[in-house]
Amino acid sequence: MSASLFSAEFARFDSESSQEMKEGILKAAEFNFGKLFAKLDEKIDEKLRSRGEKRDLVEALLDIHQRDEAQLSRDDIRHLLLDLFIAGIDTTSGTVEWAMTELIRNPEKMTKLKNEIRSFMSENGQQQVQESDIPLLPYLQAVVKEAFRLHPAAPFLLPHKASFDVEINGYIVPENAQILINVWAIGRDSRIWKNPDEFMPERFLNENGCINFKGRDFELIPFGAGRRICPGLPLANRMVHQMLVTFVGNYEWKLENMKPEEMDMNENFGVTLQKAVPLKAIPTKL
Repeated sequence: MSASLFSAEFARFDSESSQEMKEGILKAAEFNFGKLFAKLDEKIDEKLRSRGEKRDLVEALLDIHQRDEAQLSRDDIRHLLLDLFIAGIDTTSGTVEWAMTELIRNPEKMTKLKNEIRSFMSENGQQQVQESDIPLLPYLQAVVKEAFRLHPAAPFLLPHKASFDVEINGYIVPENAQILINVWAIGRDSRIWKNPDEFMPERFLNENGCINFKGRDFELIPFGAGRRICPGLPLANRMVHQMLVTFVGNYEWKLENMKPEEMDMNENFGVTLQKAVPLKAIPTKL
């Protein structure tokens, strides 16, 4: 998918080779999505035959469908589940992997976050941090923002297309041209960020404390902005914070046969931004 979207053939949008490539991609997508839809239909039919005591997302959607098919058809459910399935692959897990990599590579940041989490639990007599507690952990929020800034899950977001000829800052963007937003470069722009290549969560506790990643501050738009902002933002926001709380607040982490500064920080660019060499760390329960 990444190789297709970022191919030079796609850049020449009006060429014959570009049209042939698009037709080939559409045929392949139709075949592969057909297989995915078949699997989703199996799951839907399974839920219709037997409902469990514990309700899940599929059953909640089926309840709405059975109450009012006009409000949510079976085809709507299939496409919604497909969107969630595709959008959830390699995004949240990739962000958490990058955040943990940066924390292990910067042990003083890891210690600071661990102390915040464990002090909060101790002071409030809690064994774990609840979702409602996240706003009370400013350094955790700063770490997540910094991870989104340095390592956005979708470095170019998803491709857009110009619906008509438009001029932007003196550049002519022709109708039907593919448009990519380089949020990776925005996050490392020295005109915006001080020491942009350094992992410094503290920047979001000081002069940039009011900046958020929900589409209103264009310095930090890992989920996009406007009408086409990623609908998975609320879920990703919850999951990344909770996973980091669990990993950092409950475990010590060490690398095997390697110093933190020796970790490979190379990136594999594509639709999602992955570590070229996956993080391998050993946890020890606190």
